[in-house]
Amino acid sequence: MFLGEYEHSLDAKQRLAIPAEIRDAWNAERHGAMFVAAPGQNGGLWLWPEKKFVEHADRIESGLVTQEEVVRFNRDYFPRAARVPFDSAGRVRIPERLLEDFGLSGQVVILGVRDHLELASRDDREKERVRFKTKA
Repeated sequence: MFLGEYEHSLDAKQRLAIPAEIRDAWNAERHGAMFVAAPGQNGGLWLWPEKKFVEHADRIESGLVTQEEVVRFNRDYFPRAARVPFDSAGRVRIPERLLEDFGLSGQVVILGVRDHLELASRDDREKERVRFKTKA
């Protein structure tokens, strides 16, 4: 299970250090060998453990949607996804196209959200915190 909130910088090569606590929770048998970066349900960039992403992908066609909707979703979603393996220093390289699509650069907030990670800009995360406080 992935928990916690961390702030890390993207380096000049678009590499993001995955926090040690997340790497310590990584189980290759359960998670696979890498993350898959893909659009999340909240409009942000999510990092799925490889095996969880496959499970997620397999469930797409089992919902109550028409075949046409599935085809349309697949053509939008999967081309925007990318495999992001760990390097020897525990970093992942996020493709530039994804960083641009999701407005990520410089400081990035990494959220451990149970079975995946979510990436957000520092500004977006701060706005989200303010919204949560006003609703409480």
